[in-house]
Amino acid sequence: MKTICLYFQVHQPFRFRRFRFFDIGESSYYYDDYSNESIMKKVAGRGYLPANQVMLELIEKYGERFRVAWSVSGIALDQFELYAPEVLESFRKLAATGQVEFLAETYSHSLVSLADPEEFRAQVAEHSERIEALFGVKPVVFRNTELVYSDDIGAMVADMGYRAMLTEGAKHILGWKSPNYLYYNAINPRLKLLLKNYKLSDDIAFRFSDRGWGEWPLTAEKYAGWLKNLDKNEEVINLFMDYETFGEHQWAETGIFEFLRALPGEILRHKEFRFATPSEVASDLEPVAALNVPYPISWADEERDLSAWLGNDMQNEAFTKLYGLKEMVKKSNDPKILTDWRYLQVSDHFYYMSTKFFSDGEVHKYFNPYESPYDAFINYMNVLSDFANRVKEAVGVTETEKELLQRKLKEKDEQVEKLQAEINELLEKRRLIATPVVEGVEDDETPEPVKAPNKAKSAASAVKPRKKTAAAGKTAAKNKKPASSSSKSAGKR
Repeated sequence: MKTICLYFQVHQPFRFRRFRFFDIGESSYYYDDYSNESIMKKVAGRGYLPANQVMLELIEKYGERFRVAWSVSGIALDQFELYAPEVLESFRKLAATGQVEFLAETYSHSLVSLADPEEFRAQVAEHSERIEALFGVKPVVFRNTELVYSDDIGAMVADMGYRAMLTEGAKHILGWKSPNYLYYNAINPRLKLLLKNYKLSDDIAFRFSDRGWGEWPLTAEKYAGWLKNLDKNEEVINLFMDYETFGEHQWAETGIFEFLRALPGEILRHKEFRFATPSEVASDLEPVAALNVPYPISWADEERDLSAWLGNDMQNEAFTKLYGLKEMVKKSNDPKILTDWRYLQVSDHFYYMSTKFFSDGEVHKYFNPYESPYDAFINYMNVLSDFANRVKEAVGVTETEKELLQRKLKEKDEQVEKLQAEINELLEKRRLIATPVVEGVEDDETPEPVKAPNKAKSAASAVKPRKKTAAAGKTAAKNKKPASSSSKSAGKR
């Protein structure tokens, strides 16, 4: 019997308003309410509500044979309450069926697991309590932001009492092994690991509407056939993706909702398949081996690493300065400051600063509300500077007006220097990409420059052509080839 584990991430980030350098100290409200509300209502109408309706219909049709799971970030829950309470109500209806599972994650959809174990535990506890209050179920399985995972992170999750965790079936970690089994944490074997089958997941999430894809159009029948053709010994196929796949990333016009509605029936036609939630998989199956992940992985980009969020100097500077404020934030004992600090932790802010190129760069650009990663960095650092001033004031760390101005100017100079370094690096990469390859020259060789002709000599040659001698004329006539022979040789070349 093969198990299908269907899981979706639900997340909508808060977007900051355009916050200029001279807004620092003038206004401490950072959020673009109009943009946040309009985007949430658009995605809810095109994606969340119709997708939840399809899920409810599938549960009613197949009963206990159909299972599905979600992790909904605290940021998304906050925005549902503010702008789209009907979405929360639709999730409550799904929870009432008893056929679905809600997973725990960081409240702020943050990368805090990489920076601060104490704050990590606090955010996970807050999120779990919120899920229980809204849907009446306490999460027992954990899903970290962007499927970020390492041995150490898994050990922390196990210590918090979770019995299973989701992460990426990254090829550079698995090697020859298959993601279609249950694994366990290398430090604490009590934590079981469900690994995303990224090939089958991305066929739906990214390639479904791609007319240039060799498998387009993708039908539920074809997809179920792929599942049936997997190795008979493999035990679980984890299909993990963004819930925005339905209606937002893949528009309704592509047929994505019809595909979703038909897929469970096509899978269940094959008697060897069943659907299960992540906690059921962890209970029913035995792990086959430890998964050794000494360095963090994620489900993003080709590298499946952290480079989407912490891949350049801008991102690392912002990340370091943000978490450097932790002690003062806690000391302030101010709920509004704590809320703003956690909203500043949302991973999307760092994603917007990515300077990655090629296919991954296109994905980053699609989700970026800023014109460039440098605009994202400047706006974020302006907000962070204002926030830092508020925190210092709250804990009694004051600066004179002169000191404040000097610090702001120094921070601005540092930002400009880092931006210039980034720009220079990008220009150098562009120059290297644009440099033509000269045939016959090795990669590490520089071809000799071609000398321009001597204009004076050329002119002299034009005025005084060399006279042919009689002997030279005879030699030229003797060596002259027929025109037809010359044409054939040219054709062969």
